[in-house]
Amino acid sequence: MKIDFGATAIDYAKHRAGFPSSLFNKLSEYGIGLPGQNIVDLGTGTGTLARGFADRGAYVIGIDRSASLLEQARLLSESAQLKVDYRVATAENTELPDASADVVTAGQCWHWFDRPRAVKEITRILRRNGLLAIAHFDWIPLKGNVVEATEQLIKAHNPAWNLDGGNGLHPQWLQDIGEGGFREIRTFSYDVFVSYTHEDWRGRVRASAGVGGSLTPEKVEVFDQELATLLETKYPTPILQVHHRVWAAIAKSPQSNS
Repeated sequence: MKIDFGATAIDYAKHRAGFPSSLFNKLSEYGIGLPGQNIVDLGTGTGTLARGFADRGAYVIGIDRSASLLEQARLLSESAQLKVDYRVATAENTELPDASADVVTAGQCWHWFDRPRAVKEITRILRRNGLLAIAHFDWIPLKGNVVEATEQLIKAHNPAWNLDGGNGLHPQWLQDIGEGGFREIRTFSYDVFVSYTHEDWRGRVRASAGVGGSLTPEKVEVFDQELATLLETKYPTPILQVHHRVWAAIAKSPQSNS
């Protein structure tokens, strides 16, 4: 299944909830996102992590392969009067100088990378004792909730989609960074509920890999109408409280960087 988030950039920017402020507070306890730090945010998308760090006084470069997503990221940053240097590049080849970053982050995107190559590139651009943070902010399907029903509808329209049924935890990434020589690996997770109107939830789902990122516009429209009907009939409350889980892994650069 080919994924192109650029095809859904506007919905992505408008409707997809960014990481909560609590994540930035938590990361700061690990020395990430501090004022004056040089941070490189890989797979930045519409810049949700990049803006959060810039708002806290860091100097941020946002890297993404999609020019369409970066266009939305720039608009959102300008609207918030935040300065982020957005560049079209990849996690595997950032085109940045050696030892140029205090921190490298990857939010909601590690699974899209060529991970061994990304680990090597991150090691190259991190400074001595630099830090890596991989973060996720996932909806959580539980029996009877709106996420479960939504995922079932996505599968009905896109059987090739295989990202359903997640629990918001990603221990497999620890293998990637551990084998890459990263040290002092730590993780944390916690749950939050995000408020969505019906319109915003529909937009959020359209922005997902299984819908707008892989279906034709005509099929997206059919899906969207069925989701609207589902929400009206099974989840009629005007404001949905959608279960999400925040998960993050933090690690120090390999000994060779020290």
